[in-house]
Amino acid sequence: MKISFYSNFLTHHQLPFCLEMYKKYGNDFKFISTVKISEGRLNLGYKDMDNDYQFVLKAYESEEKHKEAMRLALDSDIVIIGSTKTDEFATERLKQDKLTFRYYARIFYKGIFSIFDFKNLKIVYNKHFKYRKNKNLYLLCASSYGPKDFNKFGMYINKCFKWGYFPETRFYNEKELMLKKQNDIINIIWVGRFIKEKHPETVIKLAKKLKKNKYKFHIKMIGNGILFNEIKQQINRNNLIKEIELVGAVSAENVRDYMEKSNIFICTSDKTERWGVVLNEAMNSGCAVVAYKGIGGVPFLIKNNKNGYCYSNFKDLYNKTAELIENKEKREDFSINAYRTISNTWTAINAANSLELLINSIINKQKNPIVEGPGSNAYPV
Repeated sequence: MKISFYSNFLTHHQLPFCLEMYKKYGNDFKFISTVKISEGRLNLGYKDMDNDYQFVLKAYESEEKHKEAMRLALDSDIVIIGSTKTDEFATERLKQDKLTFRYYARIFYKGIFSIFDFKNLKIVYNKHFKYRKNKNLYLLCASSYGPKDFNKFGMYINKCFKWGYFPETRFYNEKELMLKKQNDIINIIWVGRFIKEKHPETVIKLAKKLKKNKYKFHIKMIGNGILFNEIKQQINRNNLIKEIELVGAVSAENVRDYMEKSNIFICTSDKTERWGVVLNEAMNSGCAVVAYKGIGGVPFLIKNNKNGYCYSNFKDLYNKTAELIENKEKREDFSINAYRTISNTWTAINAANSLELLINSIINKQKNPIVEGPGSNAYPV
């Protein structure tokens, strides 16, 4: 079976899945990179991986490679279409209604009124609505909220499957992992770009209230961005220098090391966060997670009050964080359950195996055999 995966460029978020696909299908699997990684991404700590793996076809590098990418789009048994830069490769295949998966998050980040955004409406029509009657077009959901958005307008009805992202999974001895978290005070971690959509200012507000109510804690904020200096000033103004440490940008590998030693992970992004890969990484590192419910990956990954908490407003965030600081038993239960959720289900190897099962069930017109995790049926939430 020949499978081609089109996206902008290869990243560490997609690499583990691609490696598993290459193990399974060999040279019949190709990752087609459509644009060269930008300097901006490189400055954020991303690596240019397009030259490192033989399964990568760099369509942007030459006319010959571009033609090869176009040929694969038609000749492959299965095509996965990811980023916004790939429409030219999808058009003819979709016209011929060949088995194709759109790998997409959601379309109404700003609510249903996004439909009145002409630019967004045009994208939705050209990518999705135009092909809503295709029998062989399916959706791999990179957001839990995708089915609700699409189904509302008659797209991908009963054709949505849980997906997301599959960063590196680390496997631990659970007792040893928990020993790393035996700290004198509770260590809380926040990871992300210091931008408006990630709401780093919420961390300051949370720390201020926790301190006022005499909780003992230490917060590490990892990342960089245009709001970094503003957050630093807020920390100083609110006398939170001892409580909050600005670590700055670190490599993906080192982020995991910080997570392994942390008790609680807080994720304050708003609903424009398509998935939130840091959720996978924090849960895999055994953190007790408190994450905003509108983040794309939250309903797929978090079973509220079992392997983490999802919150709806600041009061909810504060109460749940304070509870986890106070309640060691619950905190450690969340930690172990979060680790098991990722290591048992949301792994790259499980995604690759599930995709094969899903494809075979579609081809053979059988019921989807996957009941949980990647590849299982996704419904509006």
